[in-house]
Amino acid sequence: MSEHNSNAWEGFVEGNWSKAVDVRDFIQKNYTPYEGDESFLVSEPTDATRQLWARVMEGIKQENATHAPVDFDTSVVSTLTSHDAGYIEKDLEQIVGLQTDAPLKRAMLPNGGIRMVQSSCDAYGRELDPQVKKTFTEHRKTHNQGVFDIYTPDILKCRKSGILTGLPDAYGRGRIIGDYRRVALYGIDFLMADKKAQFDSLQEKFESGEDLQMTMQLREEIAEQHRAVGPIEKNGSVLQL
Repeated sequence: MSEHNSNAWEGFVEGNWSKAVDVRDFIQKNYTPYEGDESFLVSEPTDATRQLWARVMEGIKQENATHAPVDFDTSVVSTLTSHDAGYIEKDLEQIVGLQTDAPLKRAMLPNGGIRMVQSSCDAYGRELDPQVKKTFTEHRKTHNQGVFDIYTPDILKCRKSGILTGLPDAYGRGRIIGDYRRVALYGIDFLMADKKAQFDSLQEKFESGEDLQMTMQLREEIAEQHRAVGPIEKNGSVLQL
């Protein structure tokens, strides 16, 4: 444990979370149940909150009037570092960080399925960048395509007929959600070191050929996770409270 983390964790009940990445253990050992009533809800919003919400409502009213998003990306594929920091009104904000670089601007997430992106562009009279469409049609398999590739004929028939809903494609599928609580609790350096240790721990198993297919897959996934953590530090100003 680094000296920085040691100081940051002062006052918390120690447990497995202070030896390994275990957010659940941290919460279980350090939460305080609220056993009061609803009286704490009587607090009024601050002037800053009112002003910020008024700004957001301007965009929402525009969307309601036009039945279209204020704006959305057609050429920039969303990643942790794809957009500059976005604000509603920076000087008023205590918690900052929008999904894109402007309020109510929708990000483009073609990894989920390029047909959904194309449908949105068609619906609102926008043109999808031809290179993005080509990449996610010909060169990069999307999640949707991967799901359809493993469906059985019977599942496809049920889906088409509407007998079953909530199948794991389009908006019925499960989503991968980033757990940024880990960043706040452990810091980027700690998390990257942990991923490297996990990767190194599979070396002997890999060299021996034991359960080789699963070991290779796991090493690849851990390497991807290690690379995914790095950009958070680059874009850290968006994540700061």
